Order: sequence, then C-alpha cells, then structure tokens
Amino acid sequence: MRLTPRKEEVEAVKALLESPDFNSADQMAKAVIKEVADILQMRDWVALVHTWADGRRGLNFAPFGNEAEARAFASKMAFGGTGRLVRLSSPGVMLANIDGKRGWKGYCLHPECGHAPFTHSAASAARGPCQLPTCPCDRFRK
Repeated sequence: MRLTPRKEEVEAVKALLESPDFNSADQMAKAVIKEVADILQMRDWVALVHTWADGRRGLNFAPFGNEAEARAFASKMAFGGTGRLVRLSSPGVMLANIDGKRGWKGYCLHPECGHAPFTHSAASAARGPCQLPTCPCDRFRK
C-alpha cells in the first residue's frame, strides 16, 4: 500500500511527537498509532475482487491506495479467473461529516465546528452558518 502523506496528516502526527503531554515513549507510541489509524480511516481505498473461472467466489485483496496500484498488483498475479476493482468508501469521512474533523482540509476551520461544507447554509457565493443544531459556527471558514 503506497501512501503519500498529506499536509494535515503530517501536522497531526507532528503535533503528537512535539507534545510535552506524554510521560513515556509507550504513551506517545499509542497516541501516534491511534492518530495514524484515524488518518487512514479518512481515505478512500480500492479492493481487487476476484472470481474463479468456474464462477465461485475467489480471493479478495485490499486496501490499495488507487486503481493503478491495484491493477499493477493484479498483473503480477497468475491465479486465473477474473477480477474487478471496487471502491471502498471511507467510514471516517462519513463520521467526520457528522462529528466534525477539526483542522482538516476541506472541513470548516472554525475552532468549534470542523463540519463538511454541505452542513453550512449557502450565503451568496460563500457558505454561511453550520446547520447542525449543536454547532455554534457562524460561517464556513477555509
């Protein structure tokens, strides 16, 4: 699985590594692992779904970062049958649209919001207040 780190992902991990809040390397390592898992949950992936030549369910492989990576993997395998690519939608993105994702590109940068743009009302060419009842955000901030 090939990953190209995004700026907001690097910033989130860097903040943990520079934090004085940890009493041990074990605490910091656990926090970094949880943060990276949360980061990876925000990405969409691709799966290679395989069917044997006789029609039986075959072998499934995932995650791949993109279709090209999945196709390259499939071209190296010689187990027969057919395969197709299936996009795996991110559960993290769906949760972030509801719960918010503070500090992430594409989400509102209001300190108490972090919701997706479509949760904000349209106000002329810009986005207005967040429409989630518990959110105090007055306008979408990029």
